[in-house]
Amino acid sequence: MPELPEVETVRRGLAPSMEGALLKELELRRGDLRFPFPAGFSQAVSGRGITSLSRRAKYLLIDLDDGMTIVAHLGMSGSFRVEAGPSSETPGAFHHPRSKDEKHDHVVFHLAGAGGDARVIYNDPRRFGFMDVVRRADIASHPFFRDLGPEPTGNKLGADYLAERFAGKAQPLKSALLDQKNIAGLGNIYVCEALWRSHLSPLRAAGTLVTDTGGPKEELLRLVAAIRAVIADAIAAGGSSLRDHIQTDGSLGYFQHSFSVYDREAQPCGTPGCGGTVSRIVQAGRSSFYCAACQS
Repeated sequence: MPELPEVETVRRGLAPSMEGALLKELELRRGDLRFPFPAGFSQAVSGRGITSLSRRAKYLLIDLDDGMTIVAHLGMSGSFRVEAGPSSETPGAFHHPRSKDEKHDHVVFHLAGAGGDARVIYNDPRRFGFMDVVRRADIASHPFFRDLGPEPTGNKLGADYLAERFAGKAQPLKSALLDQKNIAGLGNIYVCEALWRSHLSPLRAAGTLVTDTGGPKEELLRLVAAIRAVIADAIAAGGSSLRDHIQTDGSLGYFQHSFSVYDREAQPCGTPGCGGTVSRIVQAGRSSFYCAACQS
């Protein structure tokens, strides 16, 4: 499933075509994706101006000029394709190739913008993605969003906050970090990478990073810094699971080639002087990659 940096890359790729454009028509080619489309969805948003694109966790938010917001989630196999004149590009072309088979084109945004007409097409072979329309003022209380923790690079994420969340928890650190109620949008790849950078084992109990008085230990300070850094690096590179992703400036995102532990089972650990090798274990059905020699 795409993680936060991939969704952010998609947002940045779509913004030039969508922000400021008129959504002439939202064409729905079926009645549902993972969930049925809301009643009157097309009629409610067609004819509205698109004011901005933003992101919350792994959700893409398309703000309209009447205070409503289209909420889109890519699911396992969803992608957007921009068609303007003879050209076509897929913002966020993922490591597992995204479909361009037109039989999976389920939603089409017909746009009129300063650069002319364009189509933004949502393609999803497995139909695990979904779309909804929500009043922007109500997003914080909407079921999709109300239980989400802070963004991994936001000001609210700090060691004191995580100490409060982790205090007394025997839950493995990897699982605690993947809990969207603790941190929104943080996924398997980046948890593995952040734990390696901070030299912490995914098996360690989350509560052991908290002092007896409820404050953060130095290790938790180190972990927060690592989370921020790995997400920022991945966004800058264009998203980790991207294959030859062409960003709007033509540069390529290759963060996946700089993974330190993820998908590097049995390879040497990159920590200077460590001498260990990367191991793979399964936690709650997810692969965890780490170095037992330097992550404790």
